[in-house]
Amino acid sequence: MRLIHSPAVRIGLSIAFATGLYGLSFGALGVAAGLDAWQVVALSMLMFTGGSQFAFIGVLAGGGSGSAAFGAATLLGVRNAVYGMQINRMLRPRGWRRWVAAQVTIDESAATAAGQVEPDEQRRGFWTAGLGVYVLWSLFTAAGALLGDALGDPRRWGLDGAAVAAFLALLWPRLSAREPVALAVACALATVLAVPWAPPGVPILVAALVAALWGWFGHGPADEGLEPDIDPAEHAGAGPRVLPAEDPR
Repeated sequence: MRLIHSPAVRIGLSIAFATGLYGLSFGALGVAAGLDAWQVVALSMLMFTGGSQFAFIGVLAGGGSGSAAFGAATLLGVRNAVYGMQINRMLRPRGWRRWVAAQVTIDESAATAAGQVEPDEQRRGFWTAGLGVYVLWSLFTAAGALLGDALGDPRRWGLDGAAVAAFLALLWPRLSAREPVALAVACALATVLAVPWAPPGVPILVAALVAALWGWFGHGPADEGLEPDIDPAEHAGAGPRVLPAEDPR
C-alpha cells in the first residue's frame, strides 16, 4: 500500500506511460527508414535511449551509412554516462542491480530520481520510471513497427508532444527559485538558437553544455530553493542539523 501512495511511483508511472506511448512513433519511423520490425524492436531493447535511436534512424532515412548512424547515436548517448555517474552516487546499486540500473539509466529515470528528496523515494522513482519506460517503450515500439504505415504520420496523434509534456511535468515544480528559472531559460534559448544550424539531436547537447558551464562557473550553492546541500528536515520544521559527510567511495 505504501508504494501506491508514493509520489515517486506515481510520477514514474505517468512518465513511463507518456514516454512509452511515443514508442509507437519510433516503431513506425524505424520501419519507414528501411529496418525490419525485429531490427526496430531490437534497437529499442538494446540501445534504449530515445534520442540516440531517433538519430540512428534519421541518418539512415536520410541516406547515411550505418557507421554514420551509429556515430550520431553514440554522440547523443554520451549524456547517459553522465546520468550514470549521478545515479551511481545517488542510489549506489550493488551486484546485478548495477547492470540493470545501467540499462535503464535514461533521461526519464534520472530526472524522476533527482526530483525526489528522500533516498527511498529516489530509489522508487528511478526504478519505476526506468523499468516502466523500458517495458512500455519496447512494447509500443513493436506495435508501431508492426502497424507501420497504418498509423500514418505519428504527429497526427500528438505522440511527439507526450514526452515533452512529461518532462515539463517534472521540470515545473523545480522552478521555484530564480536560479533554476534562469538556467532553464538559458538552456531553452540555446536550444532554439541551435536548431536551425545544428543537426537533429545536437541542440540538446548544446543545452547540456550551457548547463554544465553554468554549474562550473557558478558561485557555489544557491541561497534560495531546496538545494541538495540543505537539510529537508530544516524546512519541515524539525530544526537544523548537520548533514553527514559524503561517502568518498
